[in-house]
Amino acid sequence: MAAETVADQIVSQLVAAGVRRIYGIVGDSLNPIVDAVRRTGGAGTGGIDWIHVRHEEAAAFAASAEAQITGELAVCAGSCGPGNLHLINGLYDANRSGAPVLAIASHIPSTQIGTGYFQETHPDRLFVDCSQYAEMISTPAQSPRIVHTAMQHALGRSGVAVITLPGDIADYPAAGTPPTLVGTRPPAVVPDDADVRALADAINGAERVAIFAGMGVRGARDELLALADTVAAPMGHTLRGKEWIQYDNPFDVGMTGLLGYGAAHDGMHGADLLLLVGTDFPYDQFLPADVRTAQIDVARERLGRRTSLDLAVHGDTVSTLRALNPLVHRKTDRAFLDQSLDRHRTLMEKVVGAYTSPVKQRTPIHPEYAASILDDLAAEDAVFTADTGMCNVWTARYLNPNGSRRFLSSALHGSMANALPHAIGAQLAAPDRQVISVSGDGGLSMLLGELVTVASFRIPVKIVVFNNSTLGMVKLEMLVDGLPDFGVDVPAVDYAAVANALGIFSRRIEDPGDIETGLREALAHPGPALVDLVTDPNALSLPPTITGGQVKGFALAMSKMVMNGGVGEAVQMAKSNLRNIPRPSQFDPRG
Repeated sequence: MAAETVADQIVSQLVAAGVRRIYGIVGDSLNPIVDAVRRTGGAGTGGIDWIHVRHEEAAAFAASAEAQITGELAVCAGSCGPGNLHLINGLYDANRSGAPVLAIASHIPSTQIGTGYFQETHPDRLFVDCSQYAEMISTPAQSPRIVHTAMQHALGRSGVAVITLPGDIADYPAAGTPPTLVGTRPPAVVPDDADVRALADAINGAERVAIFAGMGVRGARDELLALADTVAAPMGHTLRGKEWIQYDNPFDVGMTGLLGYGAAHDGMHGADLLLLVGTDFPYDQFLPADVRTAQIDVARERLGRRTSLDLAVHGDTVSTLRALNPLVHRKTDRAFLDQSLDRHRTLMEKVVGAYTSPVKQRTPIHPEYAASILDDLAAEDAVFTADTGMCNVWTARYLNPNGSRRFLSSALHGSMANALPHAIGAQLAAPDRQVISVSGDGGLSMLLGELVTVASFRIPVKIVVFNNSTLGMVKLEMLVDGLPDFGVDVPAVDYAAVANALGIFSRRIEDPGDIETGLREALAHPGPALVDLVTDPNALSLPPTITGGQVKGFALAMSKMVMNGGVGEAVQMAKSNLRNIPRPSQFDPRG
């Protein structure tokens, strides 16, 4: 397509970069870009599709998911003022998730900037905190290099780049020749030999080594498993590391933190050397303060910012482990590993497995049981997106990776409502894969309009709603703080009826005996489908190892409920969560 205007030129640059769709909502200042997209003829003819969402926040979430699934540049756009302001939350999530996303924030006419004009904001300032690059295009001659630089930042720094484009500038005749965007492979960051040798000496001198792995182990699975075998190390993992290291891992002891399960907490606290590999796990209260700790990370700025380090190695995981493994001596005493694995098996059976067998006929539906069935029925290469909150818990504990499945969540930004728009972007990026949105009713209702997007494009996502009519994670937070839950419950909504009104195949399930049939029908349906699971609002999730103070808070909150007349609620909550309350021997004495 010959570039006639700045907007045409920008869209041509996106086409050349491999962009096949833009997520957004049209608006006057954005119209030149939208019309340039129209004239490309769509992705089917080598151009770009315009994906009309119902809220720009969803546009940013969808672009984030597309970028995470493909590893390539994805694009979203918003018109001036309120339009591009709506992008911010989704862009925060994309930037923190390491998704290469370019956002086009159109602006008021350039001659009006600074006059308090209608819908005037300053997007070139507003997006600085949620991006790797943010710049305004002020002249046509400036545009090609700014767009090129923005794309390079998004791809090179694995994050968000924002270009601010006044509507009048977009309509000016194009000037200059765009630089060619040349693809590159990620470089190796090779650690210093002395740092690697120091780490090897520390590992060789330790009796009990534990490993805690994050997303940074992607691509280094074989090397990390080899190290764990050599040093007999139990291996815990973060939520984002789960899909890369948990499956077929004979050293796996689960997660820690509020989503935790398994023996990762015990393994880390029982070691005399903890090795953090490719993780920036933010919850320092779950990391041991009295265990010698080493960290490997490709980003030097992340070294030691969560816990004090005794050793640090700056390098990518693959390069570091390939240099480290030949220097490490094999440990013959494997008692620490065996004890950790035994503890993990016990917790998996008694805590994680507690609700997946005895509750088949119990109503309201236990969400754990429903999640375990979803895990059995989902495709081997399914893409799961999970809402923040209890849905993250059920996903972390009951949906299993296998090397082919993908798991997307708002793990670092922690936003509600991410699951459905993430699923939209993932499905459009991978039309031949099964994409399942594990949605909470709170998250789904926040961006409920995106069901219209799903219906209008007939996007074949499968939406599984864990509908407990409450904000479960917030309820748990209140209870462990000794507060009776307040303001977390919402009126019951039949989301299957809402979906059905939009022409989406839907099932509402209240009897646990109907879960398997309902999910099978939805997953087999060729178009979009929604399953509304009415789950127990009192089914909460406590980590296997919690402090005595947290249990005290839980008990205090239930006492307050009783004193305030909520006896029935307190009894039901006790029944729903009895198996999750640890015995005294499981309390963390540091609590």
